[in-house]
Amino acid sequence: MTDYRRLAQDGLWSNNMVFAQMLALCPVMAVTSTATNGLGMGLATLFVLLGANMIISTLRHFISPAIRIPVYIVIIATLVTLTDMLINAFAYELYKVLGLFIALIVVNCAILGRAEAFASRNTLWDSIVDSLMMGIGLTWALVMIGGVREVIGSGTLFANAHLLLGAPFAFLEITIIPDYRGFLIMVLPPGGFIAVGFLLVAKRWIDRRVEQRKRLMENLPEGLNQSSR
Repeated sequence: MTDYRRLAQDGLWSNNMVFAQMLALCPVMAVTSTATNGLGMGLATLFVLLGANMIISTLRHFISPAIRIPVYIVIIATLVTLTDMLINAFAYELYKVLGLFIALIVVNCAILGRAEAFASRNTLWDSIVDSLMMGIGLTWALVMIGGVREVIGSGTLFANAHLLLGAPFAFLEITIIPDYRGFLIMVLPPGGFIAVGFLLVAKRWIDRRVEQRKRLMENLPEGLNQSSR
């Protein structure tokens, strides 16, 4: 029986594409100058990942093992092309920022890796859950990195969100620091390395504290352990 809690934990935190696997770093460094851009790239990748996992899981018994990798790449490339066309048609301003990097989703090792390691070996429903958790994990990582860079670099948060989500979501656009002159390096690619570095430190510090607390609870006498819960 599939452990869905484990799938969620892996995708959102323990095996996060960015903060654990260190994959998709090209778009991470290039497009996360704002939280809005990070959200756009995350949703585009989520769409491709979900579609690829669904198709591959459904057709897994009909795809010959000898040609599985080329077939997977064709499926992913088709979905990326469709995503590229949809963003170009319905969110052109965002497309002008993400356009080049949307095509690079094809060579995102994480998508091909999930297809090979999970979707090709599991049921459709399990593959949907796995792709959603992995995709949401990537999306929140991109939004977090973009948010940190945007706040420090420009003093705003979710600038131009209405271009991605539509006019009703303009309320997300917040000026955190009024009359802020900006910190240019954070909105340039080097700022991505700085933001990722500090966020990795924060994640590993949290992981270490959780592990220490877990070991402490295990070493407590049985009575104290139950009472602390």
